Amino acid sequence: MRITQSMLSSNMMKNLTASMSRLDTLNTQVATQKKITKPSDDPVVAMKGIVYRRSLEEVEQFQRNFSEAYNWVENTDSALDKAKLAMDRIRELVVQTSNDTYDAEQREATKAEIVQLKEHLVEIANTKFGEKYLFNGTATTTKPVEATATGATVSANAGKMELELSKGVHIQVNISASEAFPEAMFADVQKIIDTLEYDTTTGSDLSGLLEDLDVHMADNSTARAKIGARFNRIELMEARAAEQKVVASRILSENEDVDFEQVVTDLTVQETVHKAALSVGSRIIQPSLMDYLR
Repeated sequence: MRITQSMLSSNMMKNLTASMSRLDTLNTQVATQKKITKPSDDPVVAMKGIVYRRSLEEVEQFQRNFSEAYNWVENTDSALDKAKLAMDRIRELVVQTSNDTYDAEQREATKAEIVQLKEHLVEIANTKFGEKYLFNGTATTTKPVEATATGATVSANAGKMELELSKGVHIQVNISASEAFPEAMFADVQKIIDTLEYDTTTGSDLSGLLEDLDVHMADNSTARAKIGARFNRIELMEARAAEQKVVASRILSENEDVDFEQVVTDLTVQETVHKAALSVGSRIIQPSLMDYLR
């Protein structure tokens, strides 16, 4: 086969174009630190990247849900703790007043303090997180407790407030008002107040109410235990989600990110090859008559 000058020129230009294309690809990878810039560069890498990125976004969304979950359980636990302190104080006052040496004036002072503590318990039961009531199940925009002359009316809504903290895993983050602040509790506190109204009140009249208070305080402890157990599980799930994020980020990086040191080395080599190709090409292409005419 006869090799002509035009064939040499054509092949050299084709090879130079391929070299420049390779040089451009490596330069783009160094600038972006990504293996591809568009799906057509490598469809397999692009499709895997979509799957890996979706997994990473799911984990990040679950991590945002953890903040919401912590707010619910921590505010709930804090409210229950304040309720326990109020109940402790009521019990302490009942024990003190059970002493028959207390006169009417002292019992009136005790009654006034217990009235305030009852109102405080109502306020705690109506604790809000943002614009949501913590203890009214799914009816988060409605007060769960309203004080009355005989105690208080308590919402019966026991709906579960659940947050998805892992794929397909929903955790309840609330306690219903009927569990934490039952109507019987407010009724018994009101009985103490009513009992202190009478000058003839004896220590035995008040002592009989202590057992009821103890039952409600035990209910408070049970509610706090439930919240504590959920808090512990949320912490464990958060630690697992953090590990999942690390793994998902690593897999995504391995799929899309370049080995920077390797790419820089390849770019340097390609630059040398391209310069050599230009130098050799200039020797291959011989001057033609047209070159002299120009």
